[in-house]
Amino acid sequence: MTRSVLPSRRACLLSLCGTLLPAGLTHAGRQIEEPLSHAVRSALSAAVAAAAPPEPLLPTTADQQAYAQWQAASSQRLARHKKNPTERQEFLQTLWYEARRAGLPLSLVLGVVQVESAFRKYAISSAGARGYMQVMPFWARLIGDGDDSRLFHMQTNLRFGCVILRHYLDRERGDIFMGLGRYNGSRGKSAYPQAVQAAQRLWLQAED
Repeated sequence: MTRSVLPSRRACLLSLCGTLLPAGLTHAGRQIEEPLSHAVRSALSAAVAAAAPPEPLLPTTADQQAYAQWQAASSQRLARHKKNPTERQEFLQTLWYEARRAGLPLSLVLGVVQVESAFRKYAISSAGARGYMQVMPFWARLIGDGDDSRLFHMQTNLRFGCVILRHYLDRERGDIFMGLGRYNGSRGKSAYPQAVQAAQRLWLQAED
């Protein structure tokens, strides 16, 4: 089996400390609570704590055009899940910001959201995972402020989900198959990574 590998972003995650400061879903799983070193916990806590508006960083005209094209194409595909154009625009803008901030492909994050929650903001799995990226409540205690109700807030959920996914990918040295399995609590099994990667292919664009 050929596996995609993302370059390590451990250094990027650590640098965030000083800079950016439904039940019944087939594939929604239980992220496993594992001991974290003090350094990792501190880095993850800083990564999710920094408050910042999800404004795209688009320094050039080419960047602006590429983002606009990505928004338009993604919004068209997302319309079947989110009917309101403003809601779609806000969701995609926030997802773009958080995925870029964590160094993740946009299509990968969209694939995870599609499989985990079918783009439902208030989805809750049988394991208790919450929101768009089905974040387990224990993460609010481990690296957040302890208020797990905030996992239903759009930017909070996407930020936690992207930071956690980045953490798991780093632990697996960029191996997407194994990182996705760890995110889902099914490490080493193929169903979930294959489902996410199949969904990811639907969202692939040049801007990814």
